[in-house]
Amino acid sequence: MAAEIALIESIFTITRTGSLDEENTEFQKTVTEAEEAIELGIQPERIYQGSSGSYFVKNKENKPIAVFKPKDEEPYESLNPKWAKYFQRLCCPCCFGRSCLLPNQGYLSEAAASIIDSKLELNIVPKTKVIKLVAETFNYSKVDRKKCKMKHSIKERCPSANFNRMSLPLKTGSFQIYVEGYKDADFWLRRFQTENLSEDLECSFQAQFERLVILDYIIRNTDRGNDNWLIKKNEDSIKIAAIDNGLAFPIKHPDSVRAYPYHWAWLPQARKAFSQETKQFIVPKISDMNFVEIICKELYTLFHQDKGFKMITFEKQMAVMRGQMLNLTQALKDNKSPYELIQMSPILVERDCSNIEFAETPCFTVW
Repeated sequence: MAAEIALIESIFTITRTGSLDEENTEFQKTVTEAEEAIELGIQPERIYQGSSGSYFVKNKENKPIAVFKPKDEEPYESLNPKWAKYFQRLCCPCCFGRSCLLPNQGYLSEAAASIIDSKLELNIVPKTKVIKLVAETFNYSKVDRKKCKMKHSIKERCPSANFNRMSLPLKTGSFQIYVEGYKDADFWLRRFQTENLSEDLECSFQAQFERLVILDYIIRNTDRGNDNWLIKKNEDSIKIAAIDNGLAFPIKHPDSVRAYPYHWAWLPQARKAFSQETKQFIVPKISDMNFVEIICKELYTLFHQDKGFKMITFEKQMAVMRGQMLNLTQALKDNKSPYELIQMSPILVERDCSNIEFAETPCFTVW
């Protein structure tokens, strides 16, 4: 068994390129800025919207630079500062959450969406990774706060006393770079109904919209309303930022009772066939199953760090994702629109797991 685990680890090792190193350096720089600001007493500010604990992280100038979402403050975790979801789980455990999603994996989903965005070069998801961070304003248990206070009290009385950690415990969570100049999509969509956009701006918005569709469809986002994607309008272009990707990567397709529709499907842009530019840009990538498996390997590296990781559930998530990519490939080749895409029957593409090693040409079963 140990040999098999070691083999899996070696299979899923990802080679870093120079461009990724540059991205990682810039990302780490932002994390360092956040840590330095917290040391100076500039604490993260809780975001009061949403159903879980999430925070605007700031720099020394007190400006937001990232959004941090701790794992242990997710909707059904005991340290979620917004108690409604936690009580829902306690009082009615049979009907909480979304049956197609793994509970309390939102922080991984956020980072995984960033990986998909990066690999497909969509450039609409703000860079997101899993990190560890500590701050007084995070929601901690009374026990953790008492322990921290006691350590400081002992240190004051006995300076020679040593502790492994003086501060509150580090929290694991998703850290997403903050984007400036954007507003909720709902704000701009209402404006666009009464405001005539130039042809160039319409084309720019359509191109960005198609990238949002591609992202959401591939990761099977179950929570894309017009309040959790952003739009930035400039004189010569329109940009989209796809935030709040924590309810994606299901282990099965949603059922007919709770279908979790894509709310962008009712927009007029969803009725237009995918552009030739989008087809030429995306089809060569997602139609190459070897490339798809490279993505799966990188997602494995991310998901595997969670203590509750199980290979069998990860394979189910990847089967859904591969099926979405196969449907998307066919839709693009058939000149379908985003609206027609989501009418296609969902499928699963499972990897042949009879052999733990990946062949150069992977073997799959389509359901």
